[in-house]
Amino acid sequence: MKAREKGITVGKLSTGLKNCITDVEGVLVGHVTLDYQLDEHGEEYACTGVTAILPHKGNLFREKVTAASYVINGFGKTTGLVQLNELGVLESPIMLTNTFGVPAVTQGTLEYMLEESPEIGETTGTINIVVGECNDSYLNSIRLFPVKPEHAIEAIKNASCDQVAEGAVGAGKGMICFGYKGGIGSSSRIVEEYTVGCLVLSNFGKKEELQRLRYSAGDGLSETSDGSIIIVLATDAPLSDRQLQRVAKRCGIGLGRTGSHFSHGSGDIVIAFSTAQKMAHFSDEMVETRTQLREDHLIMNQLFTAAAEAAEEAILNSLSQAATTTGRLGREVNHLNFYKEE
Repeated sequence: MKAREKGITVGKLSTGLKNCITDVEGVLVGHVTLDYQLDEHGEEYACTGVTAILPHKGNLFREKVTAASYVINGFGKTTGLVQLNELGVLESPIMLTNTFGVPAVTQGTLEYMLEESPEIGETTGTINIVVGECNDSYLNSIRLFPVKPEHAIEAIKNASCDQVAEGAVGAGKGMICFGYKGGIGSSSRIVEEYTVGCLVLSNFGKKEELQRLRYSAGDGLSETSDGSIIIVLATDAPLSDRQLQRVAKRCGIGLGRTGSHFSHGSGDIVIAFSTAQKMAHFSDEMVETRTQLREDHLIMNQLFTAAAEAAEEAILNSLSQAATTTGRLGREVNHLNFYKEE
């Protein structure tokens, strides 16, 4: 059940029809969830997965979209963000997984993209694969590398524009947020004729740090506030990569409102893209024309508000949608029941 269904309303802007990132037309999300015992003694457990976010259903390498990233706190092991920010375009799915799963997911995504575009590395350049991660080692036997390249391929093939599955699914299967079960959460906002959608992989915070809410669901963990969150922001508003980065920064406001202080060991990273325009990989033209919103128009402030609100609500949805989960060494992380504080 989403946070709104439990009486928690975040912000003033209206949500999209599904209240998730796939409200941005063309965006697709797919999951692969790994949930099984790895040894006969029941101590080792695969409690992890992969999540894929695609900006459109076409060929992502041949039709790129404008993109940017913003690092709130850089304790993270991502791939692809250097080139993403240098060129301002996204040419692969955005993939999410656990920390030690990044190499396998990068390989699987690369294999998928090479199959889609045989010219990569042959008659044209290489490709920039974007992968983000959080550490799920409390519940997942991360040292045994349960995530394989084929799981990345499967997540991409599973992607659809349907309502996003949230909570302990995909890359969120083993994640913990504010000492309770976290994982995948999503939300959206409508700004004029545009949509802003957000998807998070939440894995941060002590239970004592959770703000604004009363809650009860058994004991939560209180060991450390170190952890991570990957925030993916999508919009159909025509923004440049620089403008996208400005909007992405405001996701940190929503993150802070939940109670995060961006701790030392937390990788807090935002990856943002706009579907408004596609840039062809192959072109003989010397000049290309793109449209962008005026910087000083009121709508920019509304987009800032939308990013903050959608990020905050996506985090709350990652908590409200997650079920109590058991993983390695018999460890259990409780779900969180919460209700609005009067």
